[in-house]
Amino acid sequence: MQLIDSHCHLDDARFDVDRAEVVERARVAGVERFIVPAVSREGWDKLKTLASKHESILPSFGMHPWFCDRHSDDDLELLPAFLEDAVAVGECGLDAGLCKFGVDEQLSWFRGQLRLAAEFELPVIVHAYKTVDTVIHEMKSYPGLRGVVHSFSGSRQQAERLLDLGFYLGIGGAVTHERATRLQGIVKALPIERLLLETDAPDQPPCARSGMRNEPAFLIEIVDHIATLRGIDAEALVRTCNANTMELFRI
Repeated sequence: MQLIDSHCHLDDARFDVDRAEVVERARVAGVERFIVPAVSREGWDKLKTLASKHESILPSFGMHPWFCDRHSDDDLELLPAFLEDAVAVGECGLDAGLCKFGVDEQLSWFRGQLRLAAEFELPVIVHAYKTVDTVIHEMKSYPGLRGVVHSFSGSRQQAERLLDLGFYLGIGGAVTHERATRLQGIVKALPIERLLLETDAPDQPPCARSGMRNEPAFLIEIVDHIATLRGIDAEALVRTCNANTMELFRI
């Protein structure tokens, strides 16, 4: 099987010591392409360089809500120059549970990136933790906006509202954990044509890898778990989710 990791942070400093080996392990495991979203201006040049060296790395550039203290208005003005070679805008979004900054403080950066995604006709990669309703409200201001809410953690009703907007849901290691019954129910019930496969490496490893640095090579474990949940063939799951990823990011 040839896999696409629709969300991983291969630019993360935790991969600096062995990035080439990580990419090779992924290749051996069948993961051949990676959507890599940068999270702040200080990482954009690094990701652009990585993407120029590895044709399998497809870059996205954004400003993550966790790093509001790193962002500036100048960054929003500079971002369009990077979007010329990007497959998406982001990672961006809102976080009301894991972020030290209030949602009100995060909103201006999120809105600015939604505006640019609409202007450049690019999909947006959205982080929405305990903020799905607010995120949906903001995204409705841009009819026709495309994108994915990565590492989806909301309710069934919120998932359906996102699908009604034409968005995809990114599903990663969280679904493999026994306690994730709500997420598992959503993944079983929703159309496979709206799901993307992701690792979010180096974070959120599958259950069997808890405590380890996550890697794109572990994507197959997520695939197998989802295929078992849905009672379908893993290769059929991969074919559909790859097609979803290619359609969204136009790759």
